[in-house]
Amino acid sequence: MNIKRSAMAATLLVAGCASVHVGQPFDLKAFEARVQRGVSTQADVREWLGAPAGRGVSVESSGERHEQWTYYHGTGRLPAMAEARLDVLQVKFDERGVVRAYNWSGDADLPSR
Repeated sequence: MNIKRSAMAATLLVAGCASVHVGQPFDLKAFEARVQRGVSTQADVREWLGAPAGRGVSVESSGERHEQWTYYHGTGRLPAMAEARLDVLQVKFDERGVVRAYNWSGDADLPSR
């Protein structure tokens, strides 16, 4: 019985220090160096970043609608997610599938533009 308890305690201890990763890493600086609003297409973005983690619609205050792709990557350590970080990139496309705008948030350095 003591061996089972020791094994369970060791498992919980290791699990309690586990790293957690969600999403896929992406290179914001490389994306920003390549992307051109009004020129780059969905095919370009997919080639650079892969398939988006999520797709949806962004509606502007004017009522204008854009398809929006979301990319994210997060890391942290269980159980409290101490020093957790999350980077999110959202890319908006017009009705032709051309990049209209993008925004991001996270720990990456601010873009130069």
